[in-house]
Amino acid sequence: MAKTLITNGTVVTSTGRSPADVLVDGETIAAVLAPGSSLLGFDIAGNVDTVIEAAGKYVIPGGVDAHTHMELPFGGTAASDTFETGTRAAAWGGTTTIIDFAVQTYGQRIMDGLATWHHKAAGNCAIDYAFHQIIGDVNDDSLAAMRSLTDEGITSFKLFMAYPGVFMSDDAQILKAMQVSADTGMMTMMHAENGPVIDVLAQQLIDQGKTDPYFHGVARAWQMEEEATHRAIMISHLTGA
Repeated sequence: MAKTLITNGTVVTSTGRSPADVLVDGETIAAVLAPGSSLLGFDIAGNVDTVIEAAGKYVIPGGVDAHTHMELPFGGTAASDTFETGTRAAAWGGTTTIIDFAVQTYGQRIMDGLATWHHKAAGNCAIDYAFHQIIGDVNDDSLAAMRSLTDEGITSFKLFMAYPGVFMSDDAQILKAMQVSADTGMMTMMHAENGPVIDVLAQQLIDQGKTDPYFHGVARAWQMEEEATHRAIMISHLTGA
């Protein structure tokens, strides 16, 4: 594999920043060394395919954006970025991995939804990608399929307490899904709002002619987020998820 040396840069890590040279072997960081180090016992610069001069520059790990929505259809519209345009933009900004959301909508099988997102992404991404799994219909088939998600490389799933008839899970469904989460070690992600109450508040505002964007926030009362968050925490505590 091709070897690259990034030299004379300031390397930024989770513990700070310092002058260092970075040796890359293929796609693997093989060594981070003091500038000009002979620790490896040979002339590094003379034994690599490419030397990148990084004096005056920061050398940072690639970013991981753990929450993206590429080509997500929702509410009669869709996210504007495709996997191609979104990951190109990410690469230019230094993000080298995204974790997008594969979607199971109501009435759909989980593995069919996952296959759809694989089809959207395959061959179109400029960077690495992974998936969380949105579960919009918690039923016996879904609960069984959830146990196979880790075999597909998916270790997290998302539930919604909002959007009745689209994604919303009731408390019983959340309980059952979190029991699977506890059994498998998967992480549960929760959109925590009281959806039915929000829908009533939103409709009342519409009936009053209060449709400016400001009232989007008014309809989503903080009390309904706090209540739902507490409910999610308590179910998680009960199940050990």
